[in-house]
Amino acid sequence: MIGAGGMAGVWIRNFLPRFRDRLEIAGLVDVNPEALKSSGDFLGLAPSSRFADMESAFEKVEADFCIVVVPPAFHKEAVLRAVRRGMDILSEKPIADTWESTCEIYRAVKGAGVRMAVIQNYRYTPRILTLKKALREAELGRILYIVARFGADYRVRYSWGKFRHEIPHTLVVEGSIHHFDQLRNLAGSDCRAIGGLDWNPGSPSFDGECCALYFIEMESGVRAMYEGSCLAAGAQNEWHGEYYRIECENGVATVGADQKVRVVRHKGKGLLSVDEIPMEQPPVQGHQAIIEAFLDWLDGGAPPETVLDDNIKSAAMLFGAVRASDTRSVVDVAAMVAEATGAGKESGSR
Repeated sequence: MIGAGGMAGVWIRNFLPRFRDRLEIAGLVDVNPEALKSSGDFLGLAPSSRFADMESAFEKVEADFCIVVVPPAFHKEAVLRAVRRGMDILSEKPIADTWESTCEIYRAVKGAGVRMAVIQNYRYTPRILTLKKALREAELGRILYIVARFGADYRVRYSWGKFRHEIPHTLVVEGSIHHFDQLRNLAGSDCRAIGGLDWNPGSPSFDGECCALYFIEMESGVRAMYEGSCLAAGAQNEWHGEYYRIECENGVATVGADQKVRVVRHKGKGLLSVDEIPMEQPPVQGHQAIIEAFLDWLDGGAPPETVLDDNIKSAAMLFGAVRASDTRSVVDVAAMVAEATGAGKESGSR
């Protein structure tokens, strides 16, 4: 396991214990000695199974697969080392911190024939599973467009974790990847093109861009509007409280900070019907749902939804958004995916 502190510590203490009969951590890596000691002690790992660098760990540890839970800038090194060892990979989002590294990872994984899945845990939360159920069963008709909002108050520096306040395009890289993947998930379609901006309006809390507004076109024809802010001073739509409104032919489905999924229909003459949809409660949710699906895959089951071949389409939205902002253009995301996966199209803008 690459990572022992921060989010990796949450994995070790909260997510992985459920699977103690299916996996055992054979080696743990972290540059922070305190995190390495704390998580290593929690796991009961011998000192010889704890490493301050990836190189030593990959040289000395025999393992079936690798879990990567470190900041995105370090994903490429971890994945490429795993690929050289022929190890399957389960990685936190995003695939990498740049589009170039994302493409390099994709080519390396596919070339080696190893299996890789990426964590997009928001697909497997009760609120989103219930929202998708409403879209399937409430007879709302064709989706016309989707409006999404994320808003969290990180105006105090380092309140969102130190590195996130220091990296460029922090909202899009660390936050919007969840929401872009969710837009694909809810629309049931991949992104064709994206345009808009991310920026920093002068906040001293962030070195990089911390606000974003984007317009998205899906291949199905569904459109989406996305608003994101790390400086939200009013209504909060933060993690697992994001607002989604899905406008359909025969009504609207919504979910927001109150965790209620509602279907609203216009009955004519100003009359509305509002139905609250009972919340789905699957036995395995979020991160654990993807971990379980990944382990099932390794045991011969079906691939998870968030395999590399799928998740690169969400990563392309992320880096297409960065490119759109940098170039003040509408970016052809489908072409980016085609270029990365060798489908024969060239990336560009339109």
